[in-house]
Amino acid sequence: MIKRYVYKNLVWVNLESPTPDEIRGVMKEFDLHPIIGEELLITTSKPKVDVYKNYLYLILHFPTLSKDEKDSHIGKEIDFVIGKNFIITTAYDTVEPLHNFSKIFEVNAILDKSEIGEHAGFIFYYMIKKLYRSMGQELDHLKSSLHNAESHIFSGKSKKMVLELSEIGHDLLDFKQATKSHGEILESFAVTGARFFGSDFSYYLADIISEYRKTYHAIESNKDFLTELRETNDSLVSTQQNEIVKNLTVMSFLTLPASLIAVIFNMSTISTPIIGQSGDFWIVVTIMLAVSICMFTYFKHKDWI
Repeated sequence: MIKRYVYKNLVWVNLESPTPDEIRGVMKEFDLHPIIGEELLITTSKPKVDVYKNYLYLILHFPTLSKDEKDSHIGKEIDFVIGKNFIITTAYDTVEPLHNFSKIFEVNAILDKSEIGEHAGFIFYYMIKKLYRSMGQELDHLKSSLHNAESHIFSGKSKKMVLELSEIGHDLLDFKQATKSHGEILESFAVTGARFFGSDFSYYLADIISEYRKTYHAIESNKDFLTELRETNDSLVSTQQNEIVKNLTVMSFLTLPASLIAVIFNMSTISTPIIGQSGDFWIVVTIMLAVSICMFTYFKHKDWI
């Protein structure tokens, strides 16, 4: 699917799961190199930035924000071809922040109420800021989930939090794996972008890197918070399990003398004491209870239970 947006002399062509015919049409219109055409048809797991005479080519991956679509830690790929007066974006699946940006861009283009900038680099600048801010909102949501998990952990629900913490960890891994190479790629893009668009654009390129670093810092911060919660939760779960095992062991040990007494009086001997006397059953039961109570009292005195 191909969509075109025009603002004054700037053109944005957005491709979503493009067909070969759509790629050929875009290549012919903007005089793209055949290598770019091949790149736009297939996904790649590696981000990169390439410099051509009339445009820059950039590949970045972003985390899959929809829980129904999580199947990889690589994330969703977006290819950017950025010229002086045009920008081409290619995604191989729906990227919600990019879709939202297209609505804002289209409205501004129709109403002509905003000053985007004099070249397509500014479109990329506002676009990438939108993508990182959307990630920031998702990270804030994950942080809120971590705080909720923290309150549940300390309210006695540590066992139930094991799965929830694992799911949050999976989400954070998606974010980190998808964006860990952005810093290096964006720094390289800042150098080539300043040459391509002029030194006046350097401030915007630096702001993009700053936005990325803020996002990555939020990922690391949430990851550290998750690690601490996991350690605390594992400690509480382990303590609970140890307490259960200890109580079962004590109970087993308390019943051992009673079982031993029952076995002794059940022996087939000629002269078993007490057995055969009036009220022998209750005498044996009393002995069992007395021994168990004595052992329980002793364990309690030693603070073993």
